[in-house]
Amino acid sequence: MKVFVTGGRGMVGRNVISLAKQHDFEICSPSSSELNLLDAQAIHDSIQQFRPDVVIHAAGKVGGIQANIQSPFDFFYDNLQMGINVVYAAWQNGVDKLINLGSSCMYPKNATNPLREDCVLSGDLEPTNEGYALAKLSVGRMCEYLYRQYGVEYKTIVPCNLYGLWDKFSPNNSHMVPAVIRKIHEASVSGSHDVEIWGDGKARREFMFAEDLADFILYAIRNYDHIPSFINAGVGIDHSIVEYYETIAKIIGFNGRFVHDLTKPSGMSQKLVDVSKQKELGWSPKTSLVDGIQLTYKHFLEEQI
Repeated sequence: MKVFVTGGRGMVGRNVISLAKQHDFEICSPSSSELNLLDAQAIHDSIQQFRPDVVIHAAGKVGGIQANIQSPFDFFYDNLQMGINVVYAAWQNGVDKLINLGSSCMYPKNATNPLREDCVLSGDLEPTNEGYALAKLSVGRMCEYLYRQYGVEYKTIVPCNLYGLWDKFSPNNSHMVPAVIRKIHEASVSGSHDVEIWGDGKARREFMFAEDLADFILYAIRNYDHIPSFINAGVGIDHSIVEYYETIAKIIGFNGRFVHDLTKPSGMSQKLVDVSKQKELGWSPKTSLVDGIQLTYKHFLEEQI
């Protein structure tokens, strides 16, 4: 099976490619220097040349709360344009199967948790990442409209928050878990006794090891006809921000204290996706939080060498 993967140098894409190599998949995943996903014609030509059986759209401009607040236009435009270009090019080239990766940011900020797939667009979005969420919503809807009008059934998988191997650990554009790993590691190495937490730390988040998401994506390809057009992927359990800090501190061996900056935003109070449909398919993630963070921390240390 020939699979075209966007975002192959990102965390999700690299995990997908790593697992796919263990199966009978022929992968094409141009880097950003080889293929500009903001260039519609270039994407069309690349897909036309490779002629894939499946497209996995895992590319995206991502970042934490601070990055989303500072650059809402960039997060909206880049993610919207990339998504439109990839979905349109796949359709125009007759690709029957496409996996589009959404985000739990697509759900309303005041939606009842766990977040069910049918509550999309039922309320206001979280302001701190609204641009990113709107782009993801639009691309997901584009896939649904293709099915309604032309009968082409492209699937959107909405993962919970992710972390794992090949994550971004930069303080400027990393998500929570890798950012906390770096922050606590540096505090431990420097002998600092204090680590800052934005907000009161009571907000709850669900995090899944990225390799598990990659496994679900490949499962979805193999069972494509049984996968709903819009489905969550998660672990079904959430923890408070403070609990994540405590777990990471224990793994790293940091014995200092946490200091809360209550002037900083905490984001949505909870983001836990409903995994009922996922369970009905018979799939569940394999990696525990402790095991996943240990593997991620080991990867972080290897990157520092």
